[in-house]
This record gives sequence, structure tokens and C-alpha cells, in this order.
Amino acid sequence: MDPNQLEDLENIDIEIPLLLEAIFQKYGYDFRDYSKAHIKRRLMHRMAIGKFDSISLLQNKVLRDKSFFISLLEDLSINVTEMFRDPEFYSSFREQVVPNLRTYPFIKIWHAGCATGEEVYSLAILLKEENLLDRCQIYATDFNRRVLDIAKLGIYPTQGLEKFNRNYIESGGKNSLSDYYTLKYGSLKLDQSLSKKIVFADHNLVTDTVFAEVNLILCRNVLIYFNKDLQNKVINLFYQSLSSSGFLCLGTKESLRFTQLESDFANIDSSQKIYKKRIN
Repeated sequence: MDPNQLEDLENIDIEIPLLLEAIFQKYGYDFRDYSKAHIKRRLMHRMAIGKFDSISLLQNKVLRDKSFFISLLEDLSINVTEMFRDPEFYSSFREQVVPNLRTYPFIKIWHAGCATGEEVYSLAILLKEENLLDRCQIYATDFNRRVLDIAKLGIYPTQGLEKFNRNYIESGGKNSLSDYYTLKYGSLKLDQSLSKKIVFADHNLVTDTVFAEVNLILCRNVLIYFNKDLQNKVINLFYQSLSSSGFLCLGTKESLRFTQLESDFANIDSSQKIYKKRIN
């Protein structure tokens, strides 16, 4: 490798923590304990688009241009989602979790890191089919206010509709997905009977405290972007938020294994990463 290229790579590894510290000090968003590989990949992408020669120049722009920071925030946010993503999870959820939820007179649910909301509405559809939605309150949170605005509307492009339908069927859906949306002007709008049981709210898993005491927490495909220390911090936040014998659902590539609170949860479905808080 050319000596200049090697020096550039070394400088980037020095500059990235400085940029993340600057973002935290200036705007209050804390990415310092996110996965280094994830952050570096997203920043390099933004550098290429903006034709920045260095992270330091990028940092200068971030500190002096809030609108540019907002665009960078979109790069660093985790917004990958779809209706009934990982259908096997929803199938297992029906079998393993729903029977327990039936025993509750009222069910409080926290869907953390909800992004644009497709998976929150998927959960609401499942609960409606199981005749549980009317006694549920779903809190759906994210730190990115732009994606929360999209989620609140419940309006999505139809490009992914074929995949959504396939996911719904594979998840064990009992009706037709079309029962829950209307098509208009090239978009699908989800039924208001779903959204009336959902409260969308701004909450940052990294910097905020316990959101509410709940019976069920879903945070799927978010922890994989955190380093081990931040994963432990967030899992402790979930533990503190869960009521006795509450359920925690993570993404299929995530696990409580080797975390500080592994022994405080029972493993309900190891493949779909469904856990239950142990009674102490």
C-alpha cells in the first residue's frame, strides 16, 4: 500500500472518534459506542457523495451547518425495515408469546428502534388477528424524527407490496394483508384501526432512560450496530423496563449470550431470539 494511503487510513481512524464526540457535544446524539465498522462505512459513503477529502473537513461542515448534520443523521440511522420482516419470527411469536399475552387484562408493548414503522404495524395486525389489539397499547420509538413522521402517517410505496404479501403469508397470517390497507395514488395506507393503538414517540436508546414499564419489548436488528458495552447498557434498560415475566424479542443475528444479563432471561426460542424475564 502507498505510504500516503496508509497515512490517510490511520488519520481516518483518529478523526472518526473526534467527529462522533463533536456530534455529541454539539447536537446531543451519541454514536460513540456504535459499531466502528458500521460508522466508518456510513461516513465513507457520505465523504464520497460530498467529495470531502477528510473526516476533519466533514466535521467542520457538521459543526457549522445543521441541515448538513440532519442529512448525516439519516446516514447513521438504522432504517432498514419491511412488513413482517423475518416471517419465521412472527410465526414463533404467535405460538410462543401470544398464549401468555392472553392472560393479561391489559398489555403494554414497547417497540424500540421502530424506524418507519412497517414492523410496528405488522405486530398490530398480528395482535388484531389474535383478538388482542383492543387491550394493547403499543409505544413505538426512534430517535430519528423524520422516520417517526413517516411511521405516524402509515403510508408506504407499493413497490414492496409483493414482498409484504409473501412475508405475511409465511408469518402465519390468518386473512389477507389487503384487509388492512387501502391503495391510493400509488401508495398503500394502513387502516386506522391499527394506528389508534400505537403511540409514536422520540426516544434514544443510547442517551435516554427507562421509557415505561411494559409486558413486551421488541428491538429487532438494532443491537447489531452497537458495540458490546452499549449492548449491555441497552439490555439493562430493557430489563428495567420489563414487568415480571415480560418478553424480549431481538433480531435473528442478535443474542443475549455473553451479555451481563444473560442469566436473567429464559430462552423461549433460540433461533428467533425470543426471551422471557426470569422471576427473581
